[in-house]
Amino acid sequence: MTKSVELTRDADQGKTRRGFLALASAAALAAAAGTTGLLSVLFMRPRVTYGPPAKLLVGRPDSYASGTVLEFPDSRLVVRRTGNKFAAISTECTHLGCIVAPTDTGFDCPCHGSRFDSLGNVTGGPAPKPLPWFRVAVAPNGELEVDKRQVVDAGTTLEVTT
Repeated sequence: MTKSVELTRDADQGKTRRGFLALASAAALAAAAGTTGLLSVLFMRPRVTYGPPAKLLVGRPDSYASGTVLEFPDSRLVVRRTGNKFAAISTECTHLGCIVAPTDTGFDCPCHGSRFDSLGNVTGGPAPKPLPWFRVAVAPNGELEVDKRQVVDAGTTLEVTT
């Protein structure tokens, strides 16, 4: 006589440690492959900004007569010469970024009526702070260079002796 043994499947038999590790490994490989694919696509995209340059040359110091105010609308900036001193002031309103117009007494914002004196200080309107001033230096080629990344205190000028 032979006894037959009937094997029954237990409901928990499919949930083994080996099955869990296989599933975890497959998930980790899928995550690594997805991350690698995404980073490869991002690597192929150019990392170029097409905005205006932060440093710009604004001419030779001797090309400015004393008392000259020269506006650079594309760069949103005004360069002033008083005697031998040069200053660069932003023409972007500190309220909402409109371009302010230079006047005899300072700057006027055409959008919301903000007014600034000749130093860029707020004299009226909704602007919350004065116009920023930028660093002016003499470039190696002898031209004036304005660096819009370096904001300086109002009234800071570059004195050029000739």
